[in-house]
Amino acid sequence: MIEKYSAPLILQRADPCILLAPDGYYYFTASVPDFDLVELRRAKTIEELPSAETRVVWHKPDEGAMSKYIWAPEIHIVDGKWMIYFAAASEEPDDMGVFSHRTYALMCEDENPMTGKWELKGQMKTGWESFTIDSTTFEANGKRYFVWAQRDYDIPGNSNLYIAEMLSATELKLPATLLSVPEYDWECYGYLVNEGASVLKHNGKLFMTYSGSATDERYAMGLLVADETSDLLDKASWTKSPVPVMVTDPAHNIYGPGHNSFTKDLGGNDLLVFHARPYPGFKGTPLSDPNRHAHVWPLEYDENDYPVFN
Repeated sequence: MIEKYSAPLILQRADPCILLAPDGYYYFTASVPDFDLVELRRAKTIEELPSAETRVVWHKPDEGAMSKYIWAPEIHIVDGKWMIYFAAASEEPDDMGVFSHRTYALMCEDENPMTGKWELKGQMKTGWESFTIDSTTFEANGKRYFVWAQRDYDIPGNSNLYIAEMLSATELKLPATLLSVPEYDWECYGYLVNEGASVLKHNGKLFMTYSGSATDERYAMGLLVADETSDLLDKASWTKSPVPVMVTDPAHNIYGPGHNSFTKDLGGNDLLVFHARPYPGFKGTPLSDPNRHAHVWPLEYDENDYPVFN
């Protein structure tokens, strides 16, 4: 049984995403330490994922626009197709000296994504070209939405959160809506960051978690809340918490929790999936220290039926 404050599920897997698919399997993907590929594993239970067979569904080329820093893959089913959205960069920074990441899509139209053919479908066009990472998707009101982190050079900071309706699994209905910018102190330690969004549906509300600040022990999770039936492309529909909802917890060796996703146990209960380091700081640099581990905890709710994370 999965318990809160349990040991990490899978070591050295950052930005973890777990999908409980209609075929009854759990699918897991995450950033790997060498940032060089997209991997996928599946199991009948979450507890079996650490020892499950792993398949590499895509490997970066040696050079070009997608040859460096493969980050934060997420697996979803969109229009009946298996989709993985991930970020990749070229070897050179962009004109502003920033990582040149863009978001790309992989598609598998076969029944079994562990044996089927995965095809690179190209870049997800967001309306302008700049640093773009950490994409996710969800359904509400009969529509499908795409949420991601992107830099706007007219706004101070590294990345903001944006949302757009999806026209298909590979195309967005633009222009996008700006949902959140780094504005509170907790979002701006080290770097001004909003990234790593994920959406939880619960009793008519949408809870959008995201992460802020540098990726050391100051990394933390924030929350945006909207009524499921509201206009989700209207920023005013979303209420932003001024304080983080999940932070470093030294008593339980949880440092810099963030970039989470959500899944369910076999009984239909919500589970929180996130990464954290087991110590403060880095052993090396943020990119050379591989020890961001994937955790899975049961998600609790308070007296107002809001999720409780720490």
